[in-house]
Amino acid sequence: MLQSDDLLYIYYIRGMLDSGDPRPGRSEYFQGTWAEDGCSFLFFTSCEDALVEWIVENTEGIRFMDRFEMTMAEWHGDAVEPFVVGDIRVIPSWEYAKPEKIARKQVVLNPGVVFGTGRHPTTEDTLELMQSILRSEPVRTCLDIGTGTGLLSLAAAVMGVDSVVACDFNMLAVKTALANAKRNELEQNILTVCGKGEELISTRADILVANIHYDVMKILVETKGFYEKKWFVLSGLFNSQSENILSRLYDRPVTILERRCPDGVWNTICGRVEKPVG
Repeated sequence: MLQSDDLLYIYYIRGMLDSGDPRPGRSEYFQGTWAEDGCSFLFFTSCEDALVEWIVENTEGIRFMDRFEMTMAEWHGDAVEPFVVGDIRVIPSWEYAKPEKIARKQVVLNPGVVFGTGRHPTTEDTLELMQSILRSEPVRTCLDIGTGTGLLSLAAAVMGVDSVVACDFNMLAVKTALANAKRNELEQNILTVCGKGEELISTRADILVANIHYDVMKILVETKGFYEKKWFVLSGLFNSQSENILSRLYDRPVTILERRCPDGVWNTICGRVEKPVG
């Protein structure tokens, strides 16, 4: 189990490697493959130059680019530490000791090498706005698009949502989210799915949370499935992107409840669909 000060050996490969490729799995130090946009990153907790060289030589269409060494905290951009957002307390798995009395709803998280420790302003704002909705009325189902480490799905489940679908297009993220669901004994409440948000937006849910790229977001808000939800929290948007999404929602049957941009850069939009279709 990765911890904040563990050293990572990261191999940057030009070309796409299967995240389930068994060859890097021959190493007991293999942590996973992140493959996206024509590039792959292999993560190990030990130097595996010879193995990676073998993979490159025996796989068509890929090329070795570079190797990096850094701690997991450096990879994530900061130390992975406990923090509180509203009623939710997030605890790194290596610091978790089950208390006799729980003052807050707790999420035990190990992000591994997947981004999403929870400290980005988009995640914190989404967590706060989700909690505001969940306190206002019962919410039974949730769709989390771009789940990453699964943090937002876990928060929804501990706040009382019965059924959560956590999806991501990256298989390593899906595996990490599933491991965190099991870590919190919430695998019966959270279904992890590998797939594109555009293909899964029709999944029935009371609330949609999506902390994702603008290129995906602008497609989602044009789909029928988006307006089948009652609530939505959209995040991961720069100012101009947020304005564009709001313009697309302007003549739709929605009420924008809040738009947040505490740092002047990252935007989060919370809203309600007045007459959900379907």
